[in-house]
Amino acid sequence: MAAPLFAWPWQFLGSYKVGIYGIFLGKAIHEYCGIWQWQWQETNWWLHIFMVCVLRLLIYQLWTSYANMLFLSRNRRILKQGVDFNQIDSEWHWDNFIILQALAGALILQMTTLMEEDETLTLISQIEEVPVPVTVPVPLWNKFGFAAAAAIHVAISEPLFYFTHKCFHGNYLFTCYHHLHHSSPVPQPYTAGHGSFLEHLLMTVVIGAPVVGTFLLGHGSILLIYGYVLAFDFMRCLTHSNVEVVPHRLFDAVPFLKYVLCTPTYHNLHHAEMDTNYCLFMPIFDALGNTMNQKSWDMHRKNSLNSDNNGAAPEFVFLAHIVDFSSSMHAPFVFRSMASLPYCTRIYLLPFLPLTVMAMLVMWAKSKTFLISFYNLRNRLHQTWVVPRFGFQYFLPFAAEGINKQIEEAILRADRLGVKVISLAALNKNEALNGGGTLFVNKHPNLRVRVVHGNTLTAAVILNEIPRDVSEVFLTGATSKLGRAIALYLCRKDVRVLMLTLSMERFRKIQKEAPSECQKNLIQVTKYQAAQHCKTWIVGKWITPTQQRFAPPGAHFHQFVVPPILHFRRDCTYGNLAAMCLPEDVQGLGSCEYTMERGVVHACHAGGVVHSLEGWAHHEVGPIDVERIDLVWEAAIKHGLKPATMTTSNHRFIHN
Repeated sequence: MAAPLFAWPWQFLGSYKVGIYGIFLGKAIHEYCGIWQWQWQETNWWLHIFMVCVLRLLIYQLWTSYANMLFLSRNRRILKQGVDFNQIDSEWHWDNFIILQALAGALILQMTTLMEEDETLTLISQIEEVPVPVTVPVPLWNKFGFAAAAAIHVAISEPLFYFTHKCFHGNYLFTCYHHLHHSSPVPQPYTAGHGSFLEHLLMTVVIGAPVVGTFLLGHGSILLIYGYVLAFDFMRCLTHSNVEVVPHRLFDAVPFLKYVLCTPTYHNLHHAEMDTNYCLFMPIFDALGNTMNQKSWDMHRKNSLNSDNNGAAPEFVFLAHIVDFSSSMHAPFVFRSMASLPYCTRIYLLPFLPLTVMAMLVMWAKSKTFLISFYNLRNRLHQTWVVPRFGFQYFLPFAAEGINKQIEEAILRADRLGVKVISLAALNKNEALNGGGTLFVNKHPNLRVRVVHGNTLTAAVILNEIPRDVSEVFLTGATSKLGRAIALYLCRKDVRVLMLTLSMERFRKIQKEAPSECQKNLIQVTKYQAAQHCKTWIVGKWITPTQQRFAPPGAHFHQFVVPPILHFRRDCTYGNLAAMCLPEDVQGLGSCEYTMERGVVHACHAGGVVHSLEGWAHHEVGPIDVERIDLVWEAAIKHGLKPATMTTSNHRFIHN
């Protein structure tokens, strides 16, 4: 059973707690419209409460976005490990404290309103009319307000936080309450709000004392509330960002600043060695309390200097691209929580599409390939880089040269860094664009980095899903790179392959590649009606619902087509895109790859991982080597990768 005041009172609401913000907005609208409003009230406090909440959420979001913009912050990161799904899930409701402090502000507002109403009723009972407003309007600005708030912050908030924080590191309070905050392995801006209800009750006093105190002194103002609260949040985000942004030269020039400015390194040391560095924003209180970590300034100097140096080179790079406008908001630096879930279209993000279009135009004009995510696998750093192009751009003839240039520059950069394997995703290895990567390998024959399209493992995953007792399959996209490999593999297993293609020339070319005794198993068909009795469809070219009607009831659609086909037939079943689960010992993985589940990556990504783990010295570009399908599959299983969809026991045609 949890300790008293550990859980949040609205915890049972889950994500529906956003309705509490709606209450503030509703009250603000009612007051603005004059409903339940005393005529002498001139300040819409409910609107200010709501706006402060919105701005606070925005500050935490912007800081989190910056911390996850690895293309900007990767060399400034203090802890190098990634933020995994467990931490993201535990910090999901990080904003509870904003709701709490908004409710505290609303409570103070109501108490003040009741006091004013009592005073007003007393005056009305004494005189017949109220000739002037009773309440003095709160000014927008007071020239003494910020100085008063700063003095109260130093005199009350800082020592109060230091004392209570140190107490929460005692055995009982830490075990029952404060351990939650320290359960996050990598400090993030959201970690600042990740704590128990009791802790944030005390934090409400810490942040509220300067504001309330300044108003009691008669120097309060609207801008004071906004300015102090948002500055407080800014500093909390800074210290929890895990990105060292304070230059060591600042402390060299003004040494006293070391004692009045807490840096991310300073606070990270508190999370690493929890018996030091307890202060809020001013290390001078640690100096006075003899709790300052002696390594603080040396570590800060080291981290600041390292920001000019490149970090460790990855062993493997997956070179992805942006799919469409909606999915671009699935990036970890846009919305971390959404990136940790499989992509789907979210209606409430549609208003942000104009910003996405603007970003696309800027990237088209200026951006280069950038780092978007990373994880560690068996002490090997794996990164995902993104070509700054959207899916539709790959089908614009005039854009092909620019896209190939982006891919080529990424490959050459990986070669300079010492990357061992770079795997091309989806459209980056399009046969019409660059011959499945052949263009780059031929142009740069001395590459040390191995270029991989990963299609060998993609074919293996698709073949693994086919039941072993299947005797006939219907294959669309039959003359594509994957279609060719699947057809040649299956025909050797004595499976009849109905290859849908209008090109007799391409069909004959593939048929001649098969052993002479197996060529009879490859059959050209030109219409979907030819498959009306075949229950195993392998879809490599997008098919319409009308075309799906030719499949018999109970048919299963295996697919390697992008985007996936519509699930139109209720009497049929549909497979997912070829994918594999990463090994269980993967570390720091906190984002999903497009529509894949957590821990699942596209087969072409997994193919590059296997290539890297095996240390193979060859490039995997151009046509798929059918002879290597079994070898690549066995290597994937050996290294702990698993099929993303394990179905019934009569599946797994491969090897049988």
